[in-house]
Amino acid sequence: MEFNQIETRIDEIKSGEVMSCENDLDLMSISLEAEVPEALYVGMKDFISGNEDWDQSKLISSAIANFLFQNGSQDRAVTEKYLNDIFRL
Repeated sequence: MEFNQIETRIDEIKSGEVMSCENDLDLMSISLEAEVPEALYVGMKDFISGNEDWDQSKLISSAIANFLFQNGSQDRAVTEKYLNDIFRL
């Protein structure tokens, strides 16, 4: 799926009934495929195996929210995800 297709799909979802929900970030999901260095993969795998409450999807979502928040994102859903993840550890 190309980037512009992702943006189009997000706009379609936001124009529907999803907008009436409190936290859009938790309701929408988009599959990603990415190559990561082996060291990061091993670290992620070790972390997930040692923490029952975490899975790959939650870890990646948390990492992206953390990056976006720390780099100036003003999106409320990103801020909520970032803060929720910090206080749920």
